[in-house]
Amino acid sequence: MRIHCTQCGEKARINKTNWFSNAAADLYCSCSDPECGHTFVMSLGFSHTISPSAKNVNELVIALVKTMPPEKVKELHHMLTI
Repeated sequence: MRIHCTQCGEKARINKTNWFSNAAADLYCSCSDPECGHTFVMSLGFSHTISPSAKNVNELVIALVKTMPPEKVKELHHMLTI
């Protein structure tokens, strides 16, 4: 990940990361330009999923089936056993 100084636009270095959860953190940064010397905090956060993880497919299917009416579950089961 590249971070740029919000004041001069030069590359910045992440000196410390403070994770709040597995999806949000504060990044403590400093500008690499010694003439600028700006230090700042940026927020990093999860926005949304574009394509779900293949590792979660089983859980997703189970959750969807649990929301289906019983007759639709029977119909689905019949279609899968053919």
